[in-house]
Amino acid sequence: MTIASIYMLLRYAILIFKLLIVAAGAIGAVLSASTRGDAFQVADRQDKWVWVALLAGSAAVQLLPIPFLSWIGIVIIGLYWFDVRPQIKNILDGTYGW
Repeated sequence: MTIASIYMLLRYAILIFKLLIVAAGAIGAVLSASTRGDAFQVADRQDKWVWVALLAGSAAVQLLPIPFLSWIGIVIIGLYWFDVRPQIKNILDGTYGW
């Protein structure tokens, strides 16, 4: 295995990873847009359309060759999926508690 082939494999792995992040942002934007707006207020989060814009913008910025903005977008997408979405889901399901 040559250095060139290792380099190409690494480039493809990074591309696949970026596409997965773009998909997570786009799916998050769609899910956020289809969620009731008052659930975000009950969860004491930003408005639903703010989250839609943040997630759509974060997904779009992943396609740009600007690393700093890409990292900010990854953090926003991760924040939605691992903090905001579970809390909103628990509120809508009625399984919230202390």
